Amino acid sequence: MVEVEISDEYIVLSSFLKLAGAIDSGGDAKMMIASGDIDVNGEPESRRGRKLRPGDLVETVRGTWRVVAQVS
Repeated sequence: MVEVEISDEYIVLSSFLKLAGAIDSGGDAKMMIASGDIDVNGEPESRRGRKLRPGDLVETVRGTWRVVAQVS
């Protein structure tokens, strides 16, 4: 599992996937999410705009990432 820091209160799923390096573009995020290949906190997620907050766990066939707050 890789921890990915965010600087804001939340980040939307599609942006998080790009930040984490799971995808290369927004189009890739749309296809991955639509295919049902993403779980957030152990539940399937189909919304690109899902707000992720520190502590959330994102799992795909490409890896697992935990959202963490950026340390100041």
